[in-house]
Amino acid sequence: MSDPRATEPGLDSAPVRGRGMELELELELGSSTQTSHRLLAYSDALLSIIATVMILPVAHTKIHPDQKLGESVQQLLLAKIAVYLMTFLIVTVAWAAHVRLFQVIELIDDVLALLNLACMMIITFLPYTFSLMASFPEVPFGIFLFSICAVVIGLIQAVIVAYGFYHPHLLNQQIQVSENQNFYKRHILKIILRGPILCFLAAICSFFFIPLSYVLLGLVIVFPHLTRFITWCKTKTVGHRDEEEEHHSLETFTFYLSEPLSKERVEGFSDGVYAIVATLLILDICEDNVPDPREVEEKFHGSLLEALSEYGPNYLAYFGSFVTIGLLWFVHHSLFLYVTKATRLMGLLNILSLAFIGGLPLAYQLTSEFAEKSHNEIEAIQVSCVITFFASIFQFAIWTTALLHERETLHPFARYGGKEHAFMFAKLALYPCVSLGVFFLTCLLSEFSTAIFHLMQIVIPFAFLALRIFVRIALTVLRSVMSLSRRKVVLLEEEEACLSPTEPLS
Repeated sequence: MSDPRATEPGLDSAPVRGRGMELELELELGSSTQTSHRLLAYSDALLSIIATVMILPVAHTKIHPDQKLGESVQQLLLAKIAVYLMTFLIVTVAWAAHVRLFQVIELIDDVLALLNLACMMIITFLPYTFSLMASFPEVPFGIFLFSICAVVIGLIQAVIVAYGFYHPHLLNQQIQVSENQNFYKRHILKIILRGPILCFLAAICSFFFIPLSYVLLGLVIVFPHLTRFITWCKTKTVGHRDEEEEHHSLETFTFYLSEPLSKERVEGFSDGVYAIVATLLILDICEDNVPDPREVEEKFHGSLLEALSEYGPNYLAYFGSFVTIGLLWFVHHSLFLYVTKATRLMGLLNILSLAFIGGLPLAYQLTSEFAEKSHNEIEAIQVSCVITFFASIFQFAIWTTALLHERETLHPFARYGGKEHAFMFAKLALYPCVSLGVFFLTCLLSEFSTAIFHLMQIVIPFAFLALRIFVRIALTVLRSVMSLSRRKVVLLEEEEACLSPTEPLS
């Protein structure tokens, strides 16, 4: 299949050439100014790793084999899963702020590079604070430390904004030529500092009332959308917007869900999450499924193959889980192949999808741990189905959102009536339908083997191939039926035209 983006080569080449000329000029002048491409790639990779490894304290929760999984989920996992989702989303809030920030600041120097490294250093410490929160939910120090780290991250980003506006040649062209740089600076700082203020309040409240701290941290995630809703209500009630905001609007740091995000950084961050999740699976295999040499010698008389055969269900769980992650990435890649413009709403839905992608190592742990026939098998499969369903349904929601503004966000091939529209619909609907179907099947059956479940996961790639053939056949049949119906209509019209001259004579 040809890349739809290849039809518009001039759109990307001109800015690249212009930036290259700028860089050559800066180097000739002896300046330390440089492009931010590598810094952004490094930051995206690091942020995706940090967001993903948050699942490790949840996935490695020990559940006794004699304990019912339903009780374990209620007592051990639910609180950890909720905290994981919240901390994952807060890390992605920091990533989204980083994306928007470096859409305003297009060039960097050594000072900005070092400030960004300081920000990344604090972000890499967040998984440790989450481990403290998950292991000691009743002790305030864990949430206090997490909140303070979030405050420092926000303050460093504010310093980056101040430094960028102090050196206007680092800013994008829209702001450089503007006479209202002070307004833009105040506007961006006001938005960036809201998160640190809420986190600072959460840190204080952690010593008095821990649930309120979690509420305040949750507000960090929903506050931009809450602000937008209040602004919308105010506009509908009063009938006008703030004049200063109206006349000096920016493309970034707005309250609108249609605000553009860098598509390349959305793809880069997403690829990082998928890659790390897939890597975590093999780390578990290496850690838990290598037999002890003494046990191989004594129990299996030196036969390594016989010893490894006991881990057969774990290998099957690994391959099934990897196929699921790989195919969800494939669907994500296919979707963004036809996305021409990413918006904040699409970015939010993508983050929610990635949050559940990050939960797939937990699904792997459960289905591999309860591989033998037990009352926990079905519950483990159901947890895996729920995680897969939400990861895939949010992907479907991204496409649905893009269709609402298809002229701006989608390539013509994927729009209504485009030659890839029907196949994209089928491809994005496959995993939600399959995971939901298996979930209801486990509700009806008293027994359902995890081995069968993982074999179903491995077979799904063939379903993708069959799906394309089925869609093509269905479209061919539909076109044939429609052409036949058109021919009948034409014949009827011709017959009516032939009979119409005789009607006045009668």
